Amino acid sequence: MKTTESKSRTGEDVSPAEELKTAVSGFLMDFKHFSTGIQADLQKQEDRMNKLDRKTMMAKRPALAAASDFEAPHLKAFGAYLRSGDDDALRGLEVEGKAMSTAVAADGGYLVDPQTAQAIQGTLSSTASIRAIANVVTVDATSFDVLVDHTEMGAGWASEAGPLAETDGPKIDRIAIPLHELSALPKASQRLLDDTAFDIEGWLAQRIADKFARSEAAAFVYGDGLEKPSGFLNAPLVDNDVWMWGNLGYVPTGEDGDIGSADTIIDLVYALGAQYRANGTFVMNSKTAGTVRKMKDADGRFLWSDGLAAGEPARLLGYAVLIAEDMPDAGSDTTPIAFGDFGAGYTVAERPDLRVLRDPFSAKPHVLFYATKRVGGAVSDYAAIKLLKFGVS
Repeated sequence: MKTTESKSRTGEDVSPAEELKTAVSGFLMDFKHFSTGIQADLQKQEDRMNKLDRKTMMAKRPALAAASDFEAPHLKAFGAYLRSGDDDALRGLEVEGKAMSTAVAADGGYLVDPQTAQAIQGTLSSTASIRAIANVVTVDATSFDVLVDHTEMGAGWASEAGPLAETDGPKIDRIAIPLHELSALPKASQRLLDDTAFDIEGWLAQRIADKFARSEAAAFVYGDGLEKPSGFLNAPLVDNDVWMWGNLGYVPTGEDGDIGSADTIIDLVYALGAQYRANGTFVMNSKTAGTVRKMKDADGRFLWSDGLAAGEPARLLGYAVLIAEDMPDAGSDTTPIAFGDFGAGYTVAERPDLRVLRDPFSAKPHVLFYATKRVGGAVSDYAAIKLLKFGVS
């Protein structure tokens, strides 16, 4: 019996084993292509799911990360109150008490929203007034008491067997700083308020800040203490040679209405105690600063030097200079220049809240906004501030 042989068209043998091998190889090749396509589709699907997850996370985030949850509704409610007098949203708003933004209607007004209050406070702090270098405290009462120990406690030498004598004790003075009401009354037309493109909150904050800044700056310098803060120049003044507690000491220039020589500036610096000089600051207005800037010492060097870095204040004999325009000009027996540690010498006390009352009736067709803030100020350490008097004695 003869075995039949299979031959290919080219004359090669095609056995069953070779056919199976070829079929398996083809199957594996097709499966590889199939798995590669599946992996590509799965990768596309995974990328799509990741994009959807990122979009979902972004949608859950607040519009402004810096704004807390309670500020946005309060700002919206406060804007509605300013524009139309609608206080329903303010009445029903619940916020944390520590934020000082709880709606109060007992006195006819509402606390401003936190963003507006911060804008006003920021402008006040940056204004060139005594506030910038004074001790600023926040109180919830109608006054603030400063306790000052300005006397020395007695001491003496003792022997081992000798009797020990009683020494004098320190005396503490209480300085009361009452808070006074600072107010502003800006107005706007109803047509302007109806214009949604008008930033009513920003406009109101700027107008109130400008008014409050000018009033405060003047009161902290020469306020008489009647329904306003008591300025440091309102304190009794005496020659520094006979200075005593309860008065501010001054150094005379020796010339009527004139600053004299550069030595008077040096005398003013060293009239202040050493414990205060480290934090000393000169205070004067622009006109006086223009005069002092030209002064030179005996060697021809200018007493005044500008700051070397951006934002650094000018220096006079190495001490910072605050330009406060409410300081008096040079004149007979005036005190245009002050030097001292105002952080210890002058205290500004204020309540943290600012109230706004909307009045659409008193100035029709305009709307008035009556804003009030309670603030006080007074000298808290009479030894920490000295003045330069343009006079003979």
